[in-house]
Amino acid sequence: MKLAMVGFGQAGGKILDKFIEYDQKHDAGIVRAAVAVNTAKADLMGLEHVPEENRVLIGQARVKGHGVGADNELGAEIAEEDRDEVMGAIDNIPVHEVDAFLVIAGLGGGTGSGGAPVLARQLKRIYTEPVYGLGILPGSDEGGIYTLNAARSFQTFVRETDNLLVFDNDAWRQSGESMQGGYDEINDEIVTRFGILFGAGEVKEGAEVAESVVDSSEIINTLAGGGVSTIGYAAESVADETSGGGFLSKLTGGDDDQPQDSSTTTNRISSLVRKAALGRLTLPCEIEGVERALLVTAGPSAFLNRKGIERGRKWLEEQTGSMEVRGGDYPVQGSSQVASVVLLSGVTNAPRIKELQQVAIEAQENIDDIRDQSEDNLQELVEDDEDELESLF
Repeated sequence: MKLAMVGFGQAGGKILDKFIEYDQKHDAGIVRAAVAVNTAKADLMGLEHVPEENRVLIGQARVKGHGVGADNELGAEIAEEDRDEVMGAIDNIPVHEVDAFLVIAGLGGGTGSGGAPVLARQLKRIYTEPVYGLGILPGSDEGGIYTLNAARSFQTFVRETDNLLVFDNDAWRQSGESMQGGYDEINDEIVTRFGILFGAGEVKEGAEVAESVVDSSEIINTLAGGGVSTIGYAAESVADETSGGGFLSKLTGGDDDQPQDSSTTTNRISSLVRKAALGRLTLPCEIEGVERALLVTAGPSAFLNRKGIERGRKWLEEQTGSMEVRGGDYPVQGSSQVASVVLLSGVTNAPRIKELQQVAIEAQENIDDIRDQSEDNLQELVEDDEDELESLF
């Protein structure tokens, strides 16, 4: 799947940078175009792989390149005011060569959480290609302002995109881990999962063709209908089995290109599908009731088979209760792993989302209380002034 990616804010820019690095390393052909947008000049300068001409600094008249300081309302205002500068960079993208837009942002800060929904709305207004969001939720230990920003931004981002893919930092940060080290590892996890998902179906000349191809239309159909999506991932090394001394290598005479034992590959894929769906998802949730799902199994073609993928797909149907479960394989030459990626779309039962919705409700109630209190105080002042005037006359 060919994507035009826009990294909005600090987290969005760093993840975009990782995507480009992944794309170049694996020759995946995912990132057709990349634009990074920020209110902080230093963050843009710190990027390594985004072309300099595609780094857009906005809000210079208001924040002088120093960022918005976790003020996502200001971030949204600046994105709206400077949208022509952002769209100017996006106008250079060969849109006829992309399948969709992906807007990437951390939802806890100011620039990304405020600006990404504004950009998504503008992209949907102008282009016919789907506009997806990749939203990163802050950890609960990052502070109340970040949780409140995420609660506000999440609702808007879901509404303004064709589907919001979510990664919850709270479920991935390790205790005792440094913040920078933790985020670097998290960004690698994000790119690995989404890289396999979006890379499926992008066949290069001379490369192996999948038995059951997962192309961009399969991904688009799975994400159709809007809402929230999460991704599961599980991998298993097969390096020893292709090194000449492994059990499967003995069965096949040591030729990596020969089919491996069918029952073994079938069982491995079935097991990996279960691990991916029931293990650590990018957004933890109950998979029962999920509206749509897509299974991609990647690795050396000798370790992939249609029977195992079909068995995994049927298991996903049973577990989710959905009749819209797609599946296919993604041969990766030279890989030492077999991996399974499960995309679950139309998520309804996610505790973190319910928590954020409650935060948003409480915040709105507090705002209403403050507004009511202010109006009461104003009324008291008016009445006092009226009493004073009456006493004078």
